[in-house]
Amino acid sequence: MNRKGIHMKLKNVLIVVNDMEKSIAFYKELFGLEVILDNDGNVIMTEGLVLQDAKIWKSFLDKDIIPKNNACELYFEEKDIEGFADKLEKYKEPIEYVNKLMTHSWGQKVIRFYDPDGNLIEVGTPM
Repeated sequence: MNRKGIHMKLKNVLIVVNDMEKSIAFYKELFGLEVILDNDGNVIMTEGLVLQDAKIWKSFLDKDIIPKNNACELYFEEKDIEGFADKLEKYKEPIEYVNKLMTHSWGQKVIRFYDPDGNLIEVGTPM
């Protein structure tokens, strides 16, 4: 809450990608996300995910992009986690796992892996 009692609204989460078409296909085929707006190097997908071309991001920041930095993750929920795990195994590109399907001590099942650009993703059963 800011000084005037107004709450800000988080609109999107932006991740950096090297191959826009490959990333769009990845998020569409595995997660069912659709492109809402394609604005030449900035793609807004459903669920608030924004893909930005790495060249644009690097020109804004003038800093190196560090894939697999493990400083944040995209989190998705899936009731049929076993079906999703099977979908990952059959995906046309190899998936780099952090951990394959496992069950936490509190009963939630999760899978963690990287997208094609090293962005960390967790898919878990709803709590």
